[in-house]
Amino acid sequence: MSEHTAVIEWNRDSADFANDTYSRAHRWTFDGGAVVAASASPHVVPVPLADASAVDPEEAFVASLSSCHMLWFLSIARKRGFVVDCYRDAASGRLGKDVNGNLSMTVVTLRPEVQFGGDHQPDSAQLESLHHAAHKACFIANSVKTEVRCEPVFPA
Repeated sequence: MSEHTAVIEWNRDSADFANDTYSRAHRWTFDGGAVVAASASPHVVPVPLADASAVDPEEAFVASLSSCHMLWFLSIARKRGFVVDCYRDAASGRLGKDVNGNLSMTVVTLRPEVQFGGDHQPDSAQLESLHHAAHKACFIANSVKTEVRCEPVFPA
């Protein structure tokens, strides 16, 4: 199979670590060279200790599920003879307590809106089938205990 890596780096600033006034800003460096500014969520750690402009782990979790679903959807749609012109997902995740009382991402909701080109347009059942197949194939969704929902947005 394959291995995927990321290097997560944080360095203490001049703030007092013992008094919990240190910055949570850090960076993610991926194996392909991309570097992403990261931080704790400002919903968990208040600004200025968190950097609201950076990606937080909860957002990255939602984005990885959405991205994996999209990539599978594009592949499956192509194999079934559809041409995708545009794909947009306003995905969201909810942080809450799980059945054991631990904080976790309790639900992630994908809301993909897909526009197709050409004469071969999927009907509602075909679109649902495409999303179902993408969800089943998504190895990120298959890797988590969080309920992952997919609520496609159908064009008007």
